[in-house]
Amino acid sequence: MNEGPDGVKELIRLGTLFDLENGELALTQEGAHSHRRILHANGDATGYEIVRALAVEVNEHPGIEVWDEHFVIDLITDRGECIGALVQKDDGSQVFVKAQATVLCSGGAGQLYRYTTNPDVATADGVAMAYRAGAIVRDMEFIQFHPTSLCYPGAPRFLVSEAVRGEGAYLRNVKGERFMDRYHAQLELAPRDIVARAIVSEMESTNSTFVYLDITHEQPEMIKHRFPTIYETCMRYGLDMTTDWIPVAPAAHYMMGGVKTDLSGESSISRLFACGEVSSTGVHGANRLASNSLSEAIVFGRRIVDRIQSLPPLGLLQVRGAAPSSVEMNNKINKITEEQKPVSERRLRLQKMMVRQVGLRRNGEDLQKAMDKLQQELQFFDQTLTHKEELEYANLLTCAWLVTSGALHREESRGLTIVRISRRVMISCGRSIVCSSENKRLWRN
Repeated sequence: MNEGPDGVKELIRLGTLFDLENGELALTQEGAHSHRRILHANGDATGYEIVRALAVEVNEHPGIEVWDEHFVIDLITDRGECIGALVQKDDGSQVFVKAQATVLCSGGAGQLYRYTTNPDVATADGVAMAYRAGAIVRDMEFIQFHPTSLCYPGAPRFLVSEAVRGEGAYLRNVKGERFMDRYHAQLELAPRDIVARAIVSEMESTNSTFVYLDITHEQPEMIKHRFPTIYETCMRYGLDMTTDWIPVAPAAHYMMGGVKTDLSGESSISRLFACGEVSSTGVHGANRLASNSLSEAIVFGRRIVDRIQSLPPLGLLQVRGAAPSSVEMNNKINKITEEQKPVSERRLRLQKMMVRQVGLRRNGEDLQKAMDKLQQELQFFDQTLTHKEELEYANLLTCAWLVTSGALHREESRGLTIVRISRRVMISCGRSIVCSSENKRLWRN
């Protein structure tokens, strides 16, 4: 995308400190890339550095008010337009925020899975809210699994960056054998879906729960300088990247689908926009290339701003006899009974089911079993939801239904989704799976 370089220049202008080498921007190579084209900051903390620089700008901007520890329950629409959102404050009270434009930047759905590189807040809230509001969502079955997350007792599924392989690391099975030559000509720098499935195949054939990432043949000084965060995290658990092979396994990483937008970032609902992982702009196809998500967010963030500036003023609200269903629902008394399972137990059960039946490799039988279980779980929506944990689980359940339904309809292998039918791997070009809440609504009073 030719707007990307200008976006990077804007980040630098706003104070982002990318790494330099001999006075020039330092570049690295990642999986499926043909050459070094990826900027990095503080070695392996690029995302953190971008957030730091932008957070400083936001906090110092007189026209921006930041609300921490608030939870958006639902979008509010009027006559086919999004007019704002219902927000729950940290004290449990709720407020309707009217807005000329509403932008969803809520991230992905990694918490659908037991093992994920995503933070705890990646609970599919934006997609679920947009779907309930009537927006079109698409390609939800395309969930990207990162090949190399740390897999060690007592340690979180910490992301071991693809750049480690870009700088020369090898993948070895538990027998110590390099194996990627059996799967792809680009070896460790093959596309993510191929590397992830190769790792799973090796884990199955060796009856293990991980493979090794080996960069011990590189200079220790380079490893510590280039990957300080990964090095320090591994050291915290007694693993030294300079001398030890690091145990890794695939984990849920990125949601390719999401809220369908046009080239200005606007959804099918007027005045509702989506940016970042919650959106489905179409630029990633069925298998996102490493690091392209940051470029997408930069480019479409600017496009959204330009579009919002051209919007006409929001008209007067039309008063109706019935309040929005979300407002009505969330003002009821909570009637959760003692017989119902705790939300934490429900969430863990959902995550395990998604790993086993809607994970890296899928087949029709397991997908149908998952759908049957999800249909049984829809009774959760019959109760009144007030606590953040309940609302997050409701959003995860909605997204799980969308992912599983899309996967069931896609009887082909495409991008990062492999479907096995009658013991054959089906590979072909297929249609885009589009869902709209006009067809199925998963939020009931």
